[in-house]
This record gives sequence, structure tokens and C-alpha cells, in this order.
Amino acid sequence: MLIFSTLGREGSNHHFVLQQYLAAQGIAPACRIALFDDFHSGARALIAGQADYLLQCAVHPEAAEITGTYRTGMVVVDAFISPSQPMALVRSLARGEGDGRVGVQPATQSYANLSAWPVIVHEPTVRDVQVGLTQGHYDAGIVFTSFAMAHAERFEVVETIGTVCDAWIVYGRQAVDQGRAVVWNESPAARQFRARIR
Repeated sequence: MLIFSTLGREGSNHHFVLQQYLAAQGIAPACRIALFDDFHSGARALIAGQADYLLQCAVHPEAAEITGTYRTGMVVVDAFISPSQPMALVRSLARGEGDGRVGVQPATQSYANLSAWPVIVHEPTVRDVQVGLTQGHYDAGIVFTSFAMAHAERFEVVETIGTVCDAWIVYGRQAVDQGRAVVWNESPAARQFRARIR
């Protein structure tokens, strides 16, 4: 059984996208997912052979650090694009005016207009923003739409964000590039390229 690792608890965006990736590869039944609290732990587990692959969003704030720090023990073996879970900016109905704090995972900060909240609180994951909102740590936050719908009596949607399509990196221990670019020549983008130059 292959072990694919990524960030977060079950239901995190990394977990969601990894499930989509394994299903698209047709290998989900032969895989187990291991979840880590941070990418350094995930990278060390991959290098130690406790996992076979590690998934990270390419726009995650630690992507460059993880790629550089562990470059001698793990390498990029695949990359793909995938939409996130649908998201929304929500506001707490209980806090009234509050203290002007909004919780975000840093990569989501530019997804919505946050000008109504002078204090931006960064959390490691969207799930952490959701926990912070339920505990009253801030007045608003960018969360998964499913959370907003499940707690409609406590939070109102200020702005619907929807899904965001990001690039994702898969790390492994064995290089696949053989010193040259690995390109999917039949990808949808490759077909667009060829269509535009005809």
C-alpha cells in the first residue's frame, strides 16, 4: 500500500485535493493518507521512508522553504492543477462590531475584500480559521462554504469566493526528471497551445 502524506486534519483543503488526485490517478483504493501538522514533519517522514509521497500546494507560504530545505532527500515527482473546496468570507452574527479582526490562511488573504477588518490574523490552515471563528477569536474569516452552511445560524456570508484552482506539488524520494523537463504533451494546456499556433 502506498502512503501519501499532506498537511492538516481530515477535511482540510490539502486532504480534499489529495483525495481528488488519488481518485484521478485511479489508485485511491491502494493508498493510505497520512496527515501531518506541518510540512517539515511530513518531509522528514517522507525522507525516513514513513511515507512514499508528500503533497503540498504550490502557493503555500512554506513551499519554497520545504523544496529547498529537503532538496537532497526528496524531489518533485509530479505537479497538477486542482480546484479547492468552495470558500466564502463570513462574518460572525454574535460579535456585532467586534474588534475588527479577520482570520485567514495567508494564501487565501487576497481572495476577498478584507478592508472592513483592520486586523488580519494568519492561521496555518482554513480549518484553523474555522476553529478560531467558532471560538470567537475574530469577527470574520475566509472559510470553506460547507462550514458557513453548517453554521448559518452563527455566521453570514459576506462574499462568496467559490473554488480557486491552484497548482499542487507531489514530492517523492526518486527523481523522475532525468535532467530534463517533464511535460505532459497531451494536457489540456498543450492542446490550447497547439490550437493557437495553427
